[in-house]
Amino acid sequence: MLEFTNVSKSFWTGTQRKVILDRASFRVELGNSLGILAPNGTGKTTLINMMAGLEKPDEGQIHRGCKISFPLGFMGGVVGKHTAKENSRYIARLYRLDPDYVESFCRWLCDIQEYFDLPIGTYSQGMRSRFTFSLMLALDFDMYLIDEGMPQTTDVEFNRKAGDILRERLDSTTVIIVSHQAATLERFARSAAVLRDGHFQMFDTLEEAKQMYDYETQG
Repeated sequence: MLEFTNVSKSFWTGTQRKVILDRASFRVELGNSLGILAPNGTGKTTLINMMAGLEKPDEGQIHRGCKISFPLGFMGGVVGKHTAKENSRYIARLYRLDPDYVESFCRWLCDIQEYFDLPIGTYSQGMRSRFTFSLMLALDFDMYLIDEGMPQTTDVEFNRKAGDILRERLDSTTVIIVSHQAATLERFARSAAVLRDGHFQMFDTLEEAKQMYDYETQG
């Protein structure tokens, strides 16, 4: 499980203090995938990074009682001067997984042909997204963190394959997705929350969260 206890987070924008979380407490159990609705500019990425341990709270405690992924699209740990092959094998060793399996899985899923053996620094944004998402799915996590849903690529076949794999993972893993669009969450979320102005509200269903989100957004 993942648990936030009285967690606060804010930062200075140069003109005012932006509050991301104000004494937020919530718990995400394994098997109960969560969708979080949050308008643009409210700190979706900061929240996901805190869940992953990439950013620390100003106050409060975050307890991680399971293996939690790095956020979808996060490039930390991936070295631009190395190839996708080299990166996938190196990160596999960090997580004590079979490098041959991780390399083969990533090579098959992202399907970037000869570019897999070229430095990642030479990739387009779409190819980088495909590789990092493939790498995330190749690793063994109990909980996956996704900011704004599927990677933004124009490759229909990759989106189909990656989406199918992610949906299959819901049978044995948990997904936390943060987005400003309810439609992004409907495919994966079993419970939902709304983040707005530093306040985090949990709901039993996505429909309840949508009603609150639409009311506050329109208001």
